[in-house]
Amino acid sequence: MSENLTIYTKQQLALRNGQDRPEIWVAYNGFIYDVSRSRLWREGKHYEHWAGQDLTEELTDAPHSEKVFEKFEIIGKLKD
Repeated sequence: MSENLTIYTKQQLALRNGQDRPEIWVAYNGFIYDVSRSRLWREGKHYEHWAGQDLTEELTDAPHSEKVFEKFEIIGKLKD
């Protein structure tokens, strides 16, 4: 599955922040997730976190585990 995913740069991810474009995307562990349909990501903000970013480092402060990403579609990979 992951071998057919489109690769996006951090700059391309940053445009999917719920402000510049309608898509609301976040990255975690190299994968990009579409969180647009989540009511918790309305307008690209989730508590003190903003969409369009790699949230890998920030997850350690979250009250939930990485399993939260399982309910969202992986739409790409983040370029190293």
